[in-house]
Amino acid sequence: MSVTAPPAAPIDGGSEPPPPNTSSHNVPPKLRFGRSEGFQRTLKQRVDEYFATNKVGIRDVPSMYLKTATILVWMAASYVGLVFFAASLWLAIPLAMSLALAVAACGFNIQHDGGHKGYSERKWVNRVMALGLDLIGGSSYVWNFKHNAMHHIYANIHGYDDDLNIGPLARLSPHQNRYAAHRFQHFYLWFLYGFAAMKWHFWDDFFNVAAGHLAGHPFKRPTGLELIIFVGGKLVFYSWALVIPMFFHPVLTVLAFYVLTSMMVGVVISVIFQLAHCVEEADFPLPDDQARIESEWMIHQLETTVDFSRGNPFLCWYLGGLNMQAIHHLFPQICHVHYPNISRIVEKTCAEYDVPYKSHRSLPAAVASHYRWLRRLGQPAGV
Repeated sequence: MSVTAPPAAPIDGGSEPPPPNTSSHNVPPKLRFGRSEGFQRTLKQRVDEYFATNKVGIRDVPSMYLKTATILVWMAASYVGLVFFAASLWLAIPLAMSLALAVAACGFNIQHDGGHKGYSERKWVNRVMALGLDLIGGSSYVWNFKHNAMHHIYANIHGYDDDLNIGPLARLSPHQNRYAAHRFQHFYLWFLYGFAAMKWHFWDDFFNVAAGHLAGHPFKRPTGLELIIFVGGKLVFYSWALVIPMFFHPVLTVLAFYVLTSMMVGVVISVIFQLAHCVEEADFPLPDDQARIESEWMIHQLETTVDFSRGNPFLCWYLGGLNMQAIHHLFPQICHVHYPNISRIVEKTCAEYDVPYKSHRSLPAAVASHYRWLRRLGQPAGV
């Protein structure tokens, strides 16, 4: 739910009653999930057995450290080439695209595992890796609350999962209001995804800290060291993204390439995350009158999350396992390099307990499903 009022009255609402009042004075009640009937216990036991039998570590995986170095070198080389060596558009544009892909890879891999404490057994290492988000323009402090405390617990639950909320610009859940413009959202939203990174750089984090809440949920503003990191991270990003390049290139040229790079980052990151939850196969449950979700928590994650391209080694590497977000939602503190093996354990256990494990065969199939979902929710007779 948007924290600001929409500019016009909605055309129609969702198919269910509205969610709890999410103003700062009426905090939504804490949700409870259904009682476990054995699936959760069995799955956890089997995953534990996998690590014990294969004698591999859950975190501090050597290949993850190698991947981190590779991504950081890729990012630095793209930046240096773009700022200091690109003498023509024919070289500058490919380098800007390379930088954008490297920045997204930093978020998908380094920051994401660190932010979930899935990178290392050492707290300080996880914290340093999580700061990768501050390096690329976000805030690890705000992200920890928005992503870990809201999205991961309450995936696809309107009024609780703030990742569904992009205001009146789009309808991502069947329980959100529909506006006239949503009829065309399956066309225009792909372009608007490009502005996500810039909005993140200059607005979202500052607004959330100033407001002191996220989708009606109380949000503790950063203080002390966290405030220093918040402000310092923004200054570091503005310095390398804008200030330093302006010493070597005209201001308008720097701004143009900042927009180009940021828009590519926005599209890549936004689309990848939308493919896990905002597709036809994902469920969008609502709590009952007792603030209870019918499914147990792990089953809820599988009902609301859809994987894609599980057998594609390149996408598994580049996306940091985010093409297997169902596995990530079940075991967020396990390093993502283990996801392909764990996915087979999850698939087998789901089959035994008659629990859905949803997956698209390819990236194009997942993109097509997201397109159809946007089109469906934008229609006057949408679900």
